[in-house]
Amino acid sequence: MLFQQLGDDPGNADVISYAIRHLQVIERFGRFPHRNQILGRETTPEEAEFLQQPGSSF
Repeated sequence: MLFQQLGDDPGNADVISYAIRHLQVIERFGRFPHRNQILGRETTPEEAEFLQQPGSSF
């Protein structure tokens, strides 16, 4: 992953963490569930459960 190339700089730890969390959501759902409503998409039960968890929205 390109963001990991920034890993040598300790000031980039937050940037890398942010990118990885977004990647994990995309890998899990194939999209960002928190955008479903504004894009007129149906939310799956798994997405709804995820969105209830603390930290699910960036």
